[in-house]
Amino acid sequence: MKTGIAFPDYIQTEKLKQSRGHNFFPKNYTIRAYLLPLLLFIVVAILLGRLFFLQAIRGIYYRYLADSNRIRTIIVNAPRGIIFDRNGIPLVFNIPGFRQTPPTGGGKTRIIDNTEALSLIAQGKKDLEVDSLRSYPYKEILAHTLGYIGEVSEEELKKPKFKDYKPGEMVGKIGIEEKYERNLRGINGRRLVEIDNVGKIIRKLGQTDPIPGQNITLTIDIELQKAVYSAMEGVEKGAAIVSSQRGEILALVSKPSFDPNLFTLSKSHTAQPNSPYRSVEEVLKDEENQPLVNRAISGLYPPGSTFKLIVAASGLESNIIDEHFQVEDTGILKIREFSFANWYFTKYGKTEGLVNIVKAIKRSNDIFFYKASERIGVDKISKIAEKFGVGQTLGIDLSGEEKGILPTTFWKKKVIGDTWFLGDTYHFGIGQGYILATPLQVNVWTSAIANGGILYKPHIFKNPKSQIPNPKFLSDKTVSLIRQGMVESCSPGGVAWPLFKLKINPSTGSGEKLKIDGRNFLDAKEGSISAQLKDQREIVIACKTGTAEHGGEKTLPHAWITVFAPAYDPQIVVTVLVEESGEGSNVAAPIAKEILEYYFTH
Repeated sequence: MKTGIAFPDYIQTEKLKQSRGHNFFPKNYTIRAYLLPLLLFIVVAILLGRLFFLQAIRGIYYRYLADSNRIRTIIVNAPRGIIFDRNGIPLVFNIPGFRQTPPTGGGKTRIIDNTEALSLIAQGKKDLEVDSLRSYPYKEILAHTLGYIGEVSEEELKKPKFKDYKPGEMVGKIGIEEKYERNLRGINGRRLVEIDNVGKIIRKLGQTDPIPGQNITLTIDIELQKAVYSAMEGVEKGAAIVSSQRGEILALVSKPSFDPNLFTLSKSHTAQPNSPYRSVEEVLKDEENQPLVNRAISGLYPPGSTFKLIVAASGLESNIIDEHFQVEDTGILKIREFSFANWYFTKYGKTEGLVNIVKAIKRSNDIFFYKASERIGVDKISKIAEKFGVGQTLGIDLSGEEKGILPTTFWKKKVIGDTWFLGDTYHFGIGQGYILATPLQVNVWTSAIANGGILYKPHIFKNPKSQIPNPKFLSDKTVSLIRQGMVESCSPGGVAWPLFKLKINPSTGSGEKLKIDGRNFLDAKEGSISAQLKDQREIVIACKTGTAEHGGEKTLPHAWITVFAPAYDPQIVVTVLVEESGEGSNVAAPIAKEILEYYFTH
């Protein structure tokens, strides 16, 4: 107690100090008083924030989710365009079908027919969209030309070409279906409908109609195509091409073939009893015969004696040989331990004396072309061959075209790592050795001779702009000499014996094609009074056979023939290849004869 303060005053002063420093309310009560309003504020703020987020920020999204429970968009698939032949005959059809889209997460989209769809509907399936099935009525006959469609693959979806495609869409896989995918593909429509809680459509809210794909017309003549396929009936592996002299493909056949409906129709489709393949699995597993390969444009073969036409042209155009140039047929040429024989000597032990360019083509004389190629040189032959389209793609509007091999001295050094020898030149001069060509290339270089030395781009889409030619690169004299040799090759004394004096009756077809002109069509009555011969005509044909060796001695050679007719005013060019079958005269020529007979009588 301080001095000077009475005891009672002291007591009162101390009580006052204590009252000022002490909280009137209990400590816990004070905390709750502040905390509860704060918590209430936070909760209200969260609720308001959430409400703002749901309505203002994510409102559209959740409104969509709500609507999607009762509003559904149904894709209305657009039909693909129809493909017609040159005469307006449809080559494909779109038939009614359904698209089955599996639930998210598994399985693949399937195109099914009405029978299977009805079965699924009866089972309560609701994942079906109306679509169309692609049907190919001509089956194996047009398989490699038309191709087929299939579901777009994951690999294809990564390519820029398919950037606007979605999984499950059908696209062309090979042939015209693939090449003109953008033309044939339509634009899908959409139908907006309201559904109830069990998925039943209550009402239609709106629709955008689909736009069908573009129809296209080909240069193919389906009746001629069927005739060519029939002529190739006994061929296991090979190809045949019929074209106009201006590059239009009138018929194209590759063997073996397959039924494209196996890939496009549902599992209910079964192949015909005479079909080479009964299922997709059989087609894909046949690695030996490779039925999906279009041998007409992708098959690579030594052209054999058909290449002699180009060797002849190279010598004539370079003025190294002319109509007076002759070679004595000795039957066989020897270079050290190597022998190079003529087929006539090998087969019959005979020689043919002095041979000029016309006789060399007529008789397919190897000795002449050995010596001519030696004189011309491989590089000059290859230079002219390039102008004929050899060793390059020709730009046909079908996928998978191969360019082949056109050897030169530089090519051998670079690719093989060795120098060019005289023996290489001899092989090259008769279409053997390193050179490889497609049947299409042989057809095109034959066309160039037929039309007087102009190279036309081969095409299968009927478009007049496709017939714009390249500049003429052969002289009239060169064409005349080669044509003469080809005509004599198809005449008595030549090598293409099945085509000797080919006679047909125009009364069975178009007489306009067969008017007697004394040059292309001859009167074939020959003094006979037989009624059957009364109106017959003999067609003057230009042709070149080929027998191309390959592989071992036990392997049969490839059989070739390439033809244009009539010889002096060509209407068609026919090229036939039969793999591992024998001589061109014996195997390929009869097929060409059958094709010519059909063409000029229908």
